Amino acid sequence: MNLEMSHATFGVRPPVTKPIPEFLLEVSEEGLRELISKHYDAIKESDIYHLFPQEAQAFEQAKVNSADFFIQICGGPAYFNTNRGAPRMVGRHAPFVIDAKARQTWLELYKPLILELKEQGVTETSLKSFWGYIDIFSIWMINTQ
Repeated sequence: MNLEMSHATFGVRPPVTKPIPEFLLEVSEEGLRELISKHYDAIKESDIYHLFPQEAQAFEQAKVNSADFFIQICGGPAYFNTNRGAPRMVGRHAPFVIDAKARQTWLELYKPLILELKEQGVTETSLKSFWGYIDIFSIWMINTQ
């Protein structure tokens, strides 16, 4: 399965399409929480860990918040809105220095996890839909050249 990254031009926010509803149906809320947790565990070992909470409890809460966001974006319950308010992700990420390299690392850490989901039987159509979303969503988070 080809998981290509779109070119990111600083300051340009291309249109983003949410993942298809089948993605969440196939992965399940629990599965999506596991995906996000594994992604954060990989981040902890990466060169972008400094962009994330350093205290253990805060880091674990960030996993929950992120999973809540992705469940909501994928068509599930509005956990993020209920617990944190409107996403406004560009604003929430503004305090952090996120450049194209950080975006690339963040996406690269998802690749093996998405391929793992494919091995577990999640359809390529659903996985490409999720990848397409995070690929473009991550461009929106770049705030530093």
